[in-house]
Amino acid sequence: MLPQALLLVILMNINVASTSNIIKTLPGFPGDLPFKLETGYVGVGAMDDVQLFYYFFESEGRPEYDPLVLWLNGGPGCSTFSGIIYENLGPLSFDYLNSIGNKPKLKLNPYSWTKVANIIFVDEPVGTGFSYAKSWEGYSNISDTVSAVQTYEFLRKWLMDHPKFYNNPLYIAGDSYSGIILPIVVQEISDGNRDEHLPPMNLKGYVIGNPVTDTQIDRNYRVLFAYLKALIPEELYQSMKGNCKGEYVNVDLNNTLCMDDLEVYNECIEDIHLDQILEPVCSVSSPKSAGSNWFAEDLVNKDSVNLLLSIPQLRRPWCRSYNYLFSYIWANDRTAKDALHIQEGSIKEWERCNKTLQDLYISDVSSSLVYHENLIKQGYRVLIYSGDHDMNIPYVSTMGWIESLNLTVDSRWKPWFLHGQVAGYRVLYSDKKYQLTYTTIKGAGHTAPEYKPEECLAMISRWLAYYPL
Repeated sequence: MLPQALLLVILMNINVASTSNIIKTLPGFPGDLPFKLETGYVGVGAMDDVQLFYYFFESEGRPEYDPLVLWLNGGPGCSTFSGIIYENLGPLSFDYLNSIGNKPKLKLNPYSWTKVANIIFVDEPVGTGFSYAKSWEGYSNISDTVSAVQTYEFLRKWLMDHPKFYNNPLYIAGDSYSGIILPIVVQEISDGNRDEHLPPMNLKGYVIGNPVTDTQIDRNYRVLFAYLKALIPEELYQSMKGNCKGEYVNVDLNNTLCMDDLEVYNECIEDIHLDQILEPVCSVSSPKSAGSNWFAEDLVNKDSVNLLLSIPQLRRPWCRSYNYLFSYIWANDRTAKDALHIQEGSIKEWERCNKTLQDLYISDVSSSLVYHENLIKQGYRVLIYSGDHDMNIPYVSTMGWIESLNLTVDSRWKPWFLHGQVAGYRVLYSDKKYQLTYTTIKGAGHTAPEYKPEECLAMISRWLAYYPL
């Protein structure tokens, strides 16, 4: 436990620049919220120029004892509101059946991770969601390392403003592109604890789902994934291995045999939805990262929202991305912004994933693997999970870099169950006090909780409770 005298010293010596508000009601939800929601801004960077917006949900279990989780979304530049609403991490979701036109309805989510944890959802980096900068300088030179440093500063200041959570077990969690940022944040916290930065953090480990780790390697593994899922024949797979020598991204254009194989390969997968290979490809698709640079190819934007709302009679296959339209309508409504206490004039328009930010973003960390390697000696608990139908970040790629860590296998690959049915497969690794659990979520895509919310709640509940999957 943190001594009271030390707490007073911390409070007197750190300038906490933040605002917070307790939210009692939200438009679209009937009555008062049956859980505690706080929103606010924390200033980071020079002169607190960058204002990072957050949503904080207290645990619906035992908030004084349950873990404190800092959640980072991917993109880069995708708002954590998407994690709350669509990935089923928060206690609310859209009520699609009862939402009409421009009046989305909200309902309680039975699979919220807030049932077992206190969760801070932070919109990072600046320009994401409702986060903004007071000057144009705050938007310049946004990169992986800058984002990680500012996220660490955010957490230090947030904890200073919420001292009752000092002693709760702390986990850093996220998915997709946060697989690059998150290990750097964990390293920052670890180094800060070593150097006695205030406040001391009770960091126990980290959680990453469908994680980007090395963009080039992740993309190369798509070929193996395509073969294992019967999207390409063995003959083509073996030919590509031989002719391309395992390199399918940065290909020598003079290697005609490899280029011919890639042409056939691309023909086989061009109509496959990479986020979940069993779901249809849509003309208006999810604003999730795609390709080696992780930029959105087809972004659900204001124009596409108006188009789809104006032609509801158009026959088309159901597409998951159509669900995302409600977030644009709801989050840009003046009453919703007022309810969340959004700073007036801080952003022009809320976007689920900020394409402009992605165009300016500097990816200065090509691989986060070295951070995972460095963190082994810290003895943390780690959970890595993959949707096994995600082709964006194939499970075989994630398994590949985990195996490269040369950890001891404590428990071999075997199924885990929910309601008597196989929910996925897991393997346990260790190195002295360090423990890593890797698990697949059967039938899930990118990212897993959006597709299999009940299974993912079971996964995180058991893992946080130190209970075997």
